[in-house]
Amino acid sequence: MRAIWKGAVSFGLVSVPVKLYSATESKDISFRQVHAKDGGRIKYQRTCSIDGEEVEYADIAKGYETEDGEMVILSDEDMAQLPANSSREISVEKFVPSDQIDPMLFEKSYYLEPEKSGAKPYALLREALEAADRMALVTVSLRNRVSLAVLRVRDDVIVMQTMMWPDEIRAADFGSVDTSEAKPAEVKMAKMLVETLAGDFDPSEFEDDYRGAVEALVRAKIEGGEVKRTPESKKSSGEVVDLLAALQRSVDAAKSARGENGSDAKAAADDDEGESSKPAKKTTAKKTAAKKTAKKTAKKPAKKAS
Repeated sequence: MRAIWKGAVSFGLVSVPVKLYSATESKDISFRQVHAKDGGRIKYQRTCSIDGEEVEYADIAKGYETEDGEMVILSDEDMAQLPANSSREISVEKFVPSDQIDPMLFEKSYYLEPEKSGAKPYALLREALEAADRMALVTVSLRNRVSLAVLRVRDDVIVMQTMMWPDEIRAADFGSVDTSEAKPAEVKMAKMLVETLAGDFDPSEFEDDYRGAVEALVRAKIEGGEVKRTPESKKSSGEVVDLLAALQRSVDAAKSARGENGSDAKAAADDDEGESSKPAKKTTAKKTAAKKTAKKTAKKPAKKAS
């Protein structure tokens, strides 16, 4: 596991240096959108809904849409003025009873590992949470935003679970729930059903049947040779991996546009590079001697023909 955050838990005058690890991972099956004919991936372009032109990533700004459909554009300068917090502190606000926090508020879970210097205060906090049967309500800054979270103990490890803000929980605002009281006989029968199906929760008893079926189906198709070997897209993704190759293609394209043959451009470039690494030949002296000989020949009078 790789730590994604480092900081300290502070409660009172005690500080516990810790590392933060993501406690969960999604194993949901994901599919690609492809062309059914040849298996090529479907790509999307960033286009403007007004003029239909493709927009470069550098020209994309953040926009806040109002209730009446108006768009407010926020620049980088505007975003810089917003309150942000990059503190590396998990601050304990209070210790609350565990049954007072609705599980619906929980969002994402993280493991807290103590640094070497924080092993003792880490154990102290863990024992205090278990003995009091309470959760530590904390505030923490993640990705420059302050979040509400709780600390609790799971298998001798302190777990931090970020929470949604209270106004993010929607009310069950629908009127189809029947609030009339059930008959005593019906309630008795329902209780008997609950007792019949009563048991302890064992996570190993459950597995994702859908994911297993998809993986088995894919393996069967691979073994049957039903695999599309799609060639790489010829369109550049915008990232220049090999500068020399990119220059070579540019030279060839320019010469082809002028009707010249640019196939030997790379070879010529390689030859030039090889020649430049060789020591320079002594041609200057030869050229000077040739010039002197030519001058002497010009000074001599022409012989008379017999």
